[in-house]
Amino acid sequence: MKNVLPRSAKLVIALAFAISLSVLGVSAFADDDDCRDPVAKWQARETLKKRLEAHGWRVRRIRIDDRCYEVRAIDDQGRRVEARYAPATLKLLEFEVEDEEHEQREHHQPHSHSHSHSR
Repeated sequence: MKNVLPRSAKLVIALAFAISLSVLGVSAFADDDDCRDPVAKWQARETLKKRLEAHGWRVRRIRIDDRCYEVRAIDDQGRRVEARYAPATLKLLEFEVEDEEHEQREHHQPHSHSHSHSR
């Protein structure tokens, strides 16, 4: 089956996802996608896993890649997703939806400005 969602609908979905994460106290936008957090300030991977699971995600794995947490999961809509988080703040840095049928990915790179939400 061909993906028939227009680009604007995909953007709306990605933004809705980012807004839903703000409920977690996790900012969906970061200043950049580099993880420079001191290891002593990192939060446990289990903390991130529990937050994502509370929003309906089935977390397949969380690994460290380039000093960031990289999550592979099935989101609350049943899509295979990959996301990168800053380990100290658990801010979302990058989000991708995987398209199994066509082996393509919808790539969402957060904007360069930050939207902070207090916990």
